[in-house]
Formats: sequence, C-alpha cells, structure tokens
Amino acid sequence: MDLLGDWWTPLVLRELVYGSERFDDIQAALGVGRNVLSQRLQRLEKEGLVARRKYQDHPPRHHYLLTEKGRDFFPVLAMIVRWGDRWLDGGKGPPVLLRHKSCGRAIHGEMVCSHCGKKFTRDDIAVETPAGEPITLEDRVSAIARLNASKSRK
Repeated sequence: MDLLGDWWTPLVLRELVYGSERFDDIQAALGVGRNVLSQRLQRLEKEGLVARRKYQDHPPRHHYLLTEKGRDFFPVLAMIVRWGDRWLDGGKGPPVLLRHKSCGRAIHGEMVCSHCGKKFTRDDIAVETPAGEPITLEDRVSAIARLNASKSRK
C-alpha cells in the first residue's frame, strides 16, 4: 500500500491502462499538478511498473508505458471500477465501459479461482500461511513490524 495507496498513483495507472502515454495527456485527464505527476511517474518507473521511452529529442519528450508488472495491476483497477459502478454511480450507470475486444461485450472485474474457474467472494476463502495454518493477528502485527524495520534501515 505504500506504493499504491496514495490518491494519485492508481489514477495515473488507470490513465496508462486507458491508453494515455504522454505526460501532458495524463496531466490533462487527471488535472494533477506537474510536480505531483512527475513524482508519481518517477516512483512507478523506479518500482518497475512504468517504462519511460523517449519519442522526441528537442525538446526531450517521453512516452510512459506499462511494464508487465504495471499491466498486472489491471485486475485491481477492473475491480475498483466494478465497485464504483455498483456503489457510486448514483443510478446513472457506469461512466466508462471496459469492452472485451474479442467478443465485443462489456466486461467487469470478477474474482474466479485460478484452479477451478468458479467465481468466489470473501465468504468463500480462508486466509492462511503457505503451510496451511491460519494467519493470526500476531502474525500480521509481526509482518508490519518487520516491514517497518526494513524501511528504517534503508
């Protein structure tokens, strides 16, 4: 969440998913300050979600492209869009459709089991360690403490 949890980062990724590649286009779509957008794009590049490619020398201009790691964020965005369409549309319907190019139908994010292909909800899952043990509050608190300790050493 440190990387993706601020206000602008998921919106920048959304614009890249929607096909915006140029700094000015992303800025116009989001109405974000140049300094904020520059910081977010630099962080996303540093973390490997975005690649910057020069397309013009004078003045220097770059495309911002999603890497494989960045494209892997798409299901998260699709689920956020689905949630917003259900709970925040005010009865107006979705403002944007995600259309499957192959069949032409509008799609929405769904959670399906990667093994059996069946849909699932929160009620259908168990949260456990890789060894199959339940994850306790103590486990989660310890994990956060380890994460914070490793950050402070950097």
